[in-house]
Amino acid sequence: MPHDISLITLIATGLGLAMILGYAVSWLSMPPLVGYLVAGVLCGPATPGFVGDIALAGQLAEIGVMLLMFGVGLHFSLDDLLAVKRIAVPGAIFQIVVATALGMGTAMWWGWPIGVSLVFGLALSVASTVVLLRALEARSQLDSANGRIAVGWLIVEDLLMVLILVLLPPLAGLLGGSPDGHHIIAGLTEVHSAIPQPRLWAMVGVTCAKVAAFIALMLVVGRRVFPRLLFLVARTGSRELFTLCVIVAAVGVAYGSSRLFDVSFALGAFFAGMMMRESEFSHRAADQTLPLRDAFSVLFFVSVGMLFDPHVLLNAPLHVLGVVAIIMLGKTLAAVALVLAFRYPLNSALTVGASLAQIGEFSFILAGLGMSLGLLPKEGQDLILAGSLISISLNSLVFAAVEPAQAWIRSRSSLARRMECREDPLAALPMTVPQAHLTGQVVIVGYGRVGRRIAQTLATHRISYVVAEQHRDIVEKLRAEQVPAVCGNASDPIVLVQAHVARAGMLVVTLPDTFDVRKIVDIARMVNPSIEAVLCTDNDDEAELLKSEQVGTVFVGDRELAHGMSLHVLSRMTGS
Repeated sequence: MPHDISLITLIATGLGLAMILGYAVSWLSMPPLVGYLVAGVLCGPATPGFVGDIALAGQLAEIGVMLLMFGVGLHFSLDDLLAVKRIAVPGAIFQIVVATALGMGTAMWWGWPIGVSLVFGLALSVASTVVLLRALEARSQLDSANGRIAVGWLIVEDLLMVLILVLLPPLAGLLGGSPDGHHIIAGLTEVHSAIPQPRLWAMVGVTCAKVAAFIALMLVVGRRVFPRLLFLVARTGSRELFTLCVIVAAVGVAYGSSRLFDVSFALGAFFAGMMMRESEFSHRAADQTLPLRDAFSVLFFVSVGMLFDPHVLLNAPLHVLGVVAIIMLGKTLAAVALVLAFRYPLNSALTVGASLAQIGEFSFILAGLGMSLGLLPKEGQDLILAGSLISISLNSLVFAAVEPAQAWIRSRSSLARRMECREDPLAALPMTVPQAHLTGQVVIVGYGRVGRRIAQTLATHRISYVVAEQHRDIVEKLRAEQVPAVCGNASDPIVLVQAHVARAGMLVVTLPDTFDVRKIVDIARMVNPSIEAVLCTDNDDEAELLKSEQVGTVFVGDRELAHGMSLHVLSRMTGS
């Protein structure tokens, strides 16, 4: 029966090769996504044999981005987003400016025109949301303070890129390109008709107004409609109808926001998930869409590989090295420096820096638009794709190097040790905290979703507690609410001492990292041998190990985690 099966062929071949190569590279202790990227190269036009439909692959990848960002929104509240605005907004702007300047300067050194160099630098400045989320999820850091900073940082980057994509076409003539994309002018000696400044500012205003209108619509209408819709569908008892409702919400809002408000698919899906998080069925929605998110995210990496032309590695190896250095060193160092300047811990700085040491979907979109406007040569797109492929492949190694790098820097740099021990008004409790509040209290390490729930339960029953949290914005907010809190990494003994763990009645650790949990409990018991420890983990095997080592009472992560821990702490502190 003659009919077009290019979509089926692409999915079957792409996923099949991805599975085989992902399994093969895992035996070499490499992340499976490297195999997915290689599968894409084999499906692309640059290699002999089967050639998949690149346009279809790109659309499948967009669906993957929508579903993945929707899933992040289901675990990311508006409060989480606002809590990191003080570091995410200036951080994203500073990092984009630095990376763009590095890319632009390098391209001009190669002899490229100013306008072309600017577009090239911008394409190297924005990280991939998909890669970041996969890396954070693999390390159980998505809900951590560092994870929230990194996600908030990328949301700001996405908003800035939306503005840049809108403004680039009207500015093409001024930058030396042409709307029809037929040529690139060497330098700015010839300038096409520039957009009048009043009209340019009007376009900026319209774009900002559209984004603001979309966010307002989601906050006012979406927050009420989506949870109600999910409740009504759940009442039918149909599992497939519930899953269909979730997928329609993710893809439908992403598509509608793009068409009506010129917002990216990723941003639209993220806000849809964040509004649906208000529903009591949000955990079920996240679980039932997980297989689809995983499958389509694999197709995203396959589509990246399909665009890559390996010949650029032979034709311009030094240029490729320069691009990779900008992405993995320039961007990372800029992010690390700024996070440290905001007095965050070294671990936070290195984690955020590792998160941004790659480029992805927005870079491809910007490169494609630049080529269509005559503002980027084919070589520029090939270099961007090469930088993306290499940086994505190496990103997991960068994350793995965070802990060793942190230990190495601390052991060899007196400056790093002084920076972490410098005077900080948030590193010690205010003198106004009553001493009665610091005897027999509960020390809560980590003030995420679980920590907040436990603190609310204790406050309701008038049980005193102290929070130890390394997220500065959270500590500042707690101090403003007259809640005793200290800022710092609780695996550092001084932080627990400042939380007065020596006189505490109980230690509650809500961090997912088992190594940190053991270290924190060991430090607390050195100071206070009789203290009771309550822990949580999202892994059954880790829970059994912690129990066998008698580290403390362990709760395994699920939807009732916060509730169960709260009741246990309450019963132990009240003796009921």
